[in-house]
Amino acid sequence: MRVVLQRVDGCSVSVGQHVAARFSGLGLLLLVGAALGDELPLADAAAEKAAAMRVFDPDLCAERGLCPPAGARELSALDLGLPVMVISQFTLLADVRKGRRPSWHAAMPGQEASPIVARVAERLRELDLPVHEGVFGADMAVTATNAGPVTIVFDL
Repeated sequence: MRVVLQRVDGCSVSVGQHVAARFSGLGLLLLVGAALGDELPLADAAAEKAAAMRVFDPDLCAERGLCPPAGARELSALDLGLPVMVISQFTLLADVRKGRRPSWHAAMPGQEASPIVARVAERLRELDLPVHEGVFGADMAVTATNAGPVTIVFDL
């Protein structure tokens, strides 16, 4: 599983003319690529790692009207109860080492990947975070304002 985590100041996802999900203010955008062999426990681990990732500094939080705990250093979405947008993106598993055409051999087929990505969102909800989701398999327009910018890629 590969996850791209971005600290954002607002995010929206549209399919055609329909806005499928959106939030304003600070939060996280998670682009999630399920790989062959990934299982539900890995989705839980990805959600927990993303939720606890300390990418929000107290000064930024204070500027945005959030009240960080006294003496806090870096904070996580979990610490602050911030929203998370979860978007499935199989293209994260592209293999471009050879030639100019990406290979998708490492990406999990959609029918198998859908419950894995859905579990990431479900686990984030279990952690009491507000979760928004893209539309699995749809041609989505994702708009986000990267705050920082902060972009972290991690593999599980």
